[in-house]
Amino acid sequence: MRYVVAFFFPWLSLMLQGKIVSGIICLLLQITIIGWIPAFIWAVTALNRMYADRRTNKIIRKMKKS
Repeated sequence: MRYVVAFFFPWLSLMLQGKIVSGIICLLLQITIIGWIPAFIWAVTALNRMYADRRTNKIIRKMKKS
């Protein structure tokens, strides 16, 4: 679902991740037709990074418990 939001509203996807300044810059990019493509790529990359950070934190927590 987050990827659908990232496709149609890249700025909203970044803001939902807590990246307010990045979301505003992304909104400015999305206003132009040419800038929409980099904004979409930026939002998807940020989503992938967020999921990778979650996996890493989960692994670190499990390693600390062991």
